[in-house]
Amino acid sequence: MSDLLEKVTSLCKRRGFIFPGSEIYGGLAGTWDYGPSGSLLKKNLKDLWWKETVQLRDDVVGLDAAIMMNPKAWEASGHTQAFTDPLVECKLCHQRVRADKSDEMAEHEKIHKDQKVEWTEPQQFNLLVKAYLGVVEGKQLEIFLRGEITNGVQVNFKNVVDSTRVKIPFGIAQMGKAFRNEITPGNFIFRSREFEQMEVQYFIKPDEEEGKKWFEYWKQNRMDWYLKLGIKKEKLRFRDHEPEKRAHYAKMATDIEYETPWGWDELMGIHHRGDWDQRRHEEFSGKNLKYHDPETSEEYSPWDIETSAGVDRSLLFFLIDAYNEEEKRIVLKLHPLLAPYKVAIFPLLANKSDLVLQAKKIYESLRNDFMVAWDDRGNIGKRYLAQDEIGTPWCVTVDFQTLNDETVTIRDRDTTKQIRVKVDELAKWFSGKLQY
Repeated sequence: MSDLLEKVTSLCKRRGFIFPGSEIYGGLAGTWDYGPSGSLLKKNLKDLWWKETVQLRDDVVGLDAAIMMNPKAWEASGHTQAFTDPLVECKLCHQRVRADKSDEMAEHEKIHKDQKVEWTEPQQFNLLVKAYLGVVEGKQLEIFLRGEITNGVQVNFKNVVDSTRVKIPFGIAQMGKAFRNEITPGNFIFRSREFEQMEVQYFIKPDEEEGKKWFEYWKQNRMDWYLKLGIKKEKLRFRDHEPEKRAHYAKMATDIEYETPWGWDELMGIHHRGDWDQRRHEEFSGKNLKYHDPETSEEYSPWDIETSAGVDRSLLFFLIDAYNEEEKRIVLKLHPLLAPYKVAIFPLLANKSDLVLQAKKIYESLRNDFMVAWDDRGNIGKRYLAQDEIGTPWCVTVDFQTLNDETVTIRDRDTTKQIRVKVDELAKWFSGKLQY
């Protein structure tokens, strides 16, 4: 783990962003719990994605499909056969490592020091997590926890078309949990066994030119969203998949990659899935899932342009990108819309009841519109530093001048500069700074 990733990981534990899953019982590898700050950051990220992707568009609708599905759905989508990783096993300790990750194999060999490590021949291991439904042992139905959320959209395509007024081209957006039997989870929350995804399946006419147009459109649209929320431009790039390395369903595929502390790695994927999913689900279900064009009376299987991002990966890269060490402080320069708390309210002195009362009034008045933190511990300098570490953009201090002229000090996180603003203008002032 790199020095920067270690620092971010430490900050996340110290400031209540992310904790190891089941920590008091020794943990469970590849699982993570989001604390007070982290759960707010995660919610903000998902809310902003939903606003950008669904609320502000006329051509995308939402869906929230079940995690558990009929096992035939996973057979149809190819996951029971193609959703595998090649793994090798260490003959000394029997730990399994992905055969296509030579760096991970080399790191493992260092554990055994002077012993010679021998590996088994690569074998394919399915990444789907099995579960069982039913109360009688031996008579339970074997199912899978979804390995990705795409399938929920595909099996509901006809339901969405029949119950709404959508017309091609249109998209179905979804966020939700997915589960993978990752053998080597790692790099903090980058690769986990339980994670969340944010996806759009955008359905178009089966036409080569339409496919190229919408594929390029969604590539740039998703890149622009990350840039809009503050990711440094030089830290992002596109990486096209070579034909022989594309997923079994992909006609075209591109990753948006971020320059992580361990090198360039995938942030999200954009895939031209063609009509792979619709054809397969038609075949396995025996149902007609074709789209009937109300204008031309054509009937066809639409093509699907997919954009798929991990909530947890995105959150991790926002944290890494925002982490800054300055001479006397550590500061998370998160975009204000992502920040867990937008404002922190301080009485200058905790033992002066008139200051505390006025600060409480401001706190109560602002919390209806914003996520607001309260802090009256220690001196003002330490309170500022604590808020800097969780990315709070502005701190409001109620001092003795407030009692005379109804103004407060607003201190900016990034510049540390301070201005005075009227108490009755605070809500408007912050609202103006938090426009999307």
